[in-house]
Amino acid sequence: MIRAFALLVAAVTVLAGAGHAQAQGFFDMRDVMGGGPDFFQRGGGASPIPRTTVNFAGGYAPGTIYINTAERRLYLVLGNGQAIRYGIGVGRDGFRWSGTHRITAKKEWPSWTPPAQMLRRRPDLPRHMVGGVDNPLGARAMYLGSTLYRIHGSNEPETIGQAVSSGCFRMTNEDVTDLYSRVPVGATVIVRN
Repeated sequence: MIRAFALLVAAVTVLAGAGHAQAQGFFDMRDVMGGGPDFFQRGGGASPIPRTTVNFAGGYAPGTIYINTAERRLYLVLGNGQAIRYGIGVGRDGFRWSGTHRITAKKEWPSWTPPAQMLRRRPDLPRHMVGGVDNPLGARAMYLGSTLYRIHGSNEPETIGQAVSSGCFRMTNEDVTDLYSRVPVGATVIVRN
């Protein structure tokens, strides 16, 4: 714990007093030291619902994402009767939906432009936000078909397991980064209420 705190202080010092190239060199050094490239970019902390491998008897092909909105869980089917289970935040009442789509795009640290429907409900929202730790889409986003919906990260881990979104599925940045690394564009996503 003391070592992690010392590394955090060192990172803040390097970032405050160094140019982008020097800071990038520091993050590359974290890879060498074992922390990984997202050590300081995960944001938001750990999920209140830990990711775990579970028995899963849905009959879906490996690589399928199965979302149970009532349960507020997302399953990545592994095959052999198993899946990785993640905690998610789901749509509020009136914003939940079901259906089958495919992942049509994947983006790291995506920018966000609120859709017109959301801006009508919330005119106080910014019209556009560049990607980064303060962006509501978090570290990664996977876009679902031609819908406005995504599976995306969040810097608000307290919302995982809650019905809080406008129809998107939110995960902690750590969990969405893990899922993002495991699924390709074209993966099937099945959403059930």
